[in-house]
Amino acid sequence: MIRLILTLLILATPAWAVEPDEILSDPAMETRAREISKGLRCLVCRNENIDSSNAGIAKDLRILVRERLVDGDTDDQVVAYVVDRYGEYVLLKPQFSFGNIIPWLAGPVLFFLGLLLAIKFIIKPRTARVESLNDDEEKRLRDLLDE
Repeated sequence: MIRLILTLLILATPAWAVEPDEILSDPAMETRAREISKGLRCLVCRNENIDSSNAGIAKDLRILVRERLVDGDTDDQVVAYVVDRYGEYVLLKPQFSFGNIIPWLAGPVLFFLGLLLAIKFIIKPRTARVESLNDDEEKRLRDLLDE
């Protein structure tokens, strides 16, 4: 039973997408490549970085990152190259700029708008004015209460 549990735990661990033929021989450069890959989005998997994605395009991007590092590019130059080629969508954490101000501000603005509407609808019933009953309604109410 214990062996079965251990086997299932080992099988449940995530598979690392970086294949042995992609790993650079220089450990420092490989570390840099891994850090860059963790910040780049897989274009197929959407919210998964290319370092942990098994998609074909993620592998191509990992190889591209390593080739650029071997050619002598800095980390920023590698990221800029990938962004120029695939657009800012490839960044898991996009940079704040005038071109993408709407997605950055939409979340907080909608949150506060929803909060104000919720407060308005919660407080409004408490402060609503209660109208008095007319004579027919008062008579009917008394009749119902007397029964």
